[in-house]
Amino acid sequence: MEYHFTKIDLNRWSRGKLFCTYIDHMRIVMSLTVELDVTHLLELSKANGLKFYPCMIWAVSKIINAHDEFKYGWGSDGGLIRWDFVSPSYADFHKEDESFTKLVTGYSPDLLDFHARFLADRKSYRDCRGFAERQPPNFFDVSCLPWVRYQHFDVHVFDEGTFLAPVVTWGKYTPEHGRYQMPVSMNIHHAVADGFHLSRFFIELQELVQAFPCAQI
Repeated sequence: MEYHFTKIDLNRWSRGKLFCTYIDHMRIVMSLTVELDVTHLLELSKANGLKFYPCMIWAVSKIINAHDEFKYGWGSDGGLIRWDFVSPSYADFHKEDESFTKLVTGYSPDLLDFHARFLADRKSYRDCRGFAERQPPNFFDVSCLPWVRYQHFDVHVFDEGTFLAPVVTWGKYTPEHGRYQMPVSMNIHHAVADGFHLSRFFIELQELVQAFPCAQI
């Protein structure tokens, strides 16, 4: 399969100097955890026979694909690129042996299409453990810890400090004053994003899950 991208000219990119500074001299990853109200998303998914996990993955994917800062990566020649779109790489947990399968389901802007793809992929790889084969290069990382309601969660990618894709995690949703609250975390390299971009992700994600697209159900 062919994956489309745009090569970035660092000399002409408005963020080029900042990017080079953070990659060459000061490799920093920012992490932020925000509690979101997921009541509407929970109610709508249950009312329509949908699973919360893929619905939440879709919501995160939709916001991430709406902004260039979350779609950067490295080309085969080592140069900076921006993918046309990125797909979620997520963990499918297996209670029976406390292990998981790492899958990538291709992003779709349509909720029901993505939900169907998610279920099909999970069924196809239900006996697999570890990373499924033929994972695409245009991905971001997403997972959940549904057993605990945490206050902060941080994931460090121990490469050479050049992993540019977002890492998104959420915890257990719990009732509070008649609403369901859930912690959501994002890690992102400072070379491609600032606190503004990180904050905007959470603001737009909250708006999306509060007004989940009924028209797509």
